[in-house]
Amino acid sequence: MIYVFFANGFEEVEALAPVDILRRAEHEVQMVGVGGKFIKGAHGITVACDIEAPQVSLANMEMAVLPGGMPGTLNLEKSEIVQIVAEYAIEKNIPLGAICAAPSILGHAGLLEGRKATCFPGFEQELTGAEVTGAPVEVDGKLITARGAGCAVDFALALVELLDGKGEATAMRKGLQCP
Repeated sequence: MIYVFFANGFEEVEALAPVDILRRAEHEVQMVGVGGKFIKGAHGITVACDIEAPQVSLANMEMAVLPGGMPGTLNLEKSEIVQIVAEYAIEKNIPLGAICAAPSILGHAGLLEGRKATCFPGFEQELTGAEVTGAPVEVDGKLITARGAGCAVDFALALVELLDGKGEATAMRKGLQCP
């Protein structure tokens, strides 16, 4: 199961592009509401999540994705379940994606030590222990980070590539009319 976490104030594009593209790649994705089933984005779009955070199962987790946005990132970081999922993913080498401000959650938890990562400009100092590259999307093993909303499709395609290989991601890129 792939879990994409939603907290009030999430950046809509950063959350929904991965859900959409991973589902197009025929992965089982659940949108996880942190703080309820209906979560309101930073730009007023309310999403009905599939499950709430307490329903997440580490036993069947194939990937976790943390979208950014404000105050969404801060609300995700306050969640004990999000913290447990992030730590578990790093410990068990399970793919973990974070975009925009969300890589700061990983930096604050000490999960970026010695890893390459990128984030929304201005959050670099929050990526404690990371080699901050500034790339639009950065892949370091099974950790995928990205700068922001304008990189959301490339971020989602990097998630697909990690799970399914370059051929599938390239075919999806072509089908989506991405350069």
